[in-house]
Amino acid sequence: MSSENGQGDGGGEGAPPEQLALIRETVRQAKVPRAKPRTWRGAALAKELPVARVLVDKGVLHLDRYFDYAVPEELDADAQPGVRVRVRFGAGKHSVRDGRREGGGLIDGFVVARVAASEYQGPLAALAQVVSPEPVLGEELLGLARAVADRYAGSLADVLQLAVPPRNARAEKKPSPEPLPPPPAPDAGSWRRYERGAGFLEALASGGAPRAAWTALPGPEWADEVARAVAATLSSGRGALVVVPDGRAVARVDAALGTVLGEGRHAVLTADAGPEKRYREWLGVRRGSVRAVVGTRAAMFAPVRDLGLVVIWDDGDSSHAEPHAPQPHARDVLLLRAAHDKCAFLLGSWSCTVEAAQLVEGGWAAPLIAGREQVRGAAPLVRTVGDGDLARDEAARAARLPSLAWQVVREGLKSGPVLVQVPRRGYVPRLACERCREPARCRRCAGPLEASEGTSSLTCGWCGKEESAWHCQECGGFRLRAQVVGARRTAEELGRAFPAVPVRTSGREQVLDTVPGAPALVVSTPGAEPVAEGGYAAALLLDGWAMLGRPDLRAGEDALRRWIAAASLVRPQGTGGTVVIVAEPTLRPVQALVRWDPVGHAVRELSERAELGFPPVSRMAAVSGAPEALAGFLAAVELPGDAEVLGPVPVPDAAPGPSRRPGAPPPGEHWERVLVRVPPGSGAALASALKHAQAARMARGGTEPVRVRVDPPDIG
Repeated sequence: MSSENGQGDGGGEGAPPEQLALIRETVRQAKVPRAKPRTWRGAALAKELPVARVLVDKGVLHLDRYFDYAVPEELDADAQPGVRVRVRFGAGKHSVRDGRREGGGLIDGFVVARVAASEYQGPLAALAQVVSPEPVLGEELLGLARAVADRYAGSLADVLQLAVPPRNARAEKKPSPEPLPPPPAPDAGSWRRYERGAGFLEALASGGAPRAAWTALPGPEWADEVARAVAATLSSGRGALVVVPDGRAVARVDAALGTVLGEGRHAVLTADAGPEKRYREWLGVRRGSVRAVVGTRAAMFAPVRDLGLVVIWDDGDSSHAEPHAPQPHARDVLLLRAAHDKCAFLLGSWSCTVEAAQLVEGGWAAPLIAGREQVRGAAPLVRTVGDGDLARDEAARAARLPSLAWQVVREGLKSGPVLVQVPRRGYVPRLACERCREPARCRRCAGPLEASEGTSSLTCGWCGKEESAWHCQECGGFRLRAQVVGARRTAEELGRAFPAVPVRTSGREQVLDTVPGAPALVVSTPGAEPVAEGGYAAALLLDGWAMLGRPDLRAGEDALRRWIAAASLVRPQGTGGTVVIVAEPTLRPVQALVRWDPVGHAVRELSERAELGFPPVSRMAAVSGAPEALAGFLAAVELPGDAEVLGPVPVPDAAPGPSRRPGAPPPGEHWERVLVRVPPGSGAALASALKHAQAARMARGGTEPVRVRVDPPDIG
């Protein structure tokens, strides 16, 4: 590791200097004795370990390294590893080659180490201020942040902005309570419904580190099952971390932990908790007052002591993907933590992502599932309405809802509320074969085909090549289909059809958490479904094509995940629970819902992606920018020999307002995008190459932005 003097000159950590520069440096070090650390103002230094190695909070790749500063004697006691400091950084009006500073602004940073001497030969600038003596950056958190930065081709400072919350002096002054003794091991409870459930809890309670991909049974018991897994881990004297997608899920796990553990044994970490409360809870975790944490993705870096278990619920939810640089995914961060800390890992969901199937397929995690009899007893009855049924149905042609749906709603309202899931506006479907509904893909790279505006030609959304003679590889058809479905009048239509029944809506404007068990119609967008007391009597899943036809590699997987999430809120089939889905019954995700087999669907998806070279079997990065900047970046980057560059293709213009797509160019600018794909085993080399090229471009003063995102979750 190389370190510098806070002036910004010199090489970076992990980046070897040029050979000639290395020779010159070796000769210079042989001739010139190493200088003792001193400050440019001549202040008295700390008598022991007078050099502080500091990570400055710049967040730019070419400064992604540590800088050495002298420790004044007056700051010696407080300037310990892990504390926040302020340092002078950057040259002022005059040259800094002689080590003198005429200016240079103050910037925040962290002390990562105290050492006896610096490798820098000139005078060292002194630490300007210790912001707080509270050590907030431990070795484990620093190592995790470095691993995340390397995996996602980002800077360590950017990761630490996500990992360490802003300081709040009032919260810092309050002492944290003393930690409570470990609780007793809990009863297995509803974990007995799973074939290896009780054994999983026993392994946690005995100090083991089992790793499992858990497919939860329908119903609300999942939160209690998570709480029991946490309690089993705490009973062994270790800590536990649970990450869920949203505040409603946090509230359910929070309540379950309070019931199973009692008060004072866990902390809640969410980004919207307010700065003082969030920092106070985080400090309690850092100081060891509590060993259990539940939160949204803001909690994935929580510094839990003696970590014994990490849990992520519903890893397919887009909320787990951090939008800020370097945009890590909570699942991958927890996987890194499980490997680094050698702790237990639990990935749970009602459904199953391809990544979960890959963990099981590779032997890294074991499946944690229920037997078929248990699944049948817990799941509702699922019925389908396809295009043929709609064509023959007079009611469906008149009001968009088939007769079967009306009958199920009418029967369900006799005993309780009925859920109606309607895709939110803005879903733009991709093209598919009109006959068999197989997505239309490029023959060269298997990317999605798109219709060019104003023409009849097709263009690949990945490599940009035109396809003039497409035909379906499955059935030989030549006709394509795209269907855009509007749903804004659904609540009004149902209200007119059932005038005596209250209609509630849950969506972007207002998301309901729960609804009473009395008869009512609850119209919700995917992901906003409230929990009904006693479960819904029935559910309608409308406009399946708007879900399945999205221009996304994960369209089928995500549609099934959202359908199962809604259907899991419906009563079991034995008590009359029924789900009607309006989608072509022959499609694979629909069949998986009917059979309630998300694992089988994920395994088949994984097999197909392996054949086509799709993530997660391959690693992929998206690089976008103005055409000239993008071309210059690609010319400079030294990609792995097995890398495949797809594109460039135009990046869609930004939509105004809050509907602006992630990764869209600034308004009025024309950007292009390339995808870089590498086979398994080359992902680290790809991230390293992209990171070094981006750092070199910034060091040369490149002003045109080029965005790099490793493992983008929304590949079309």
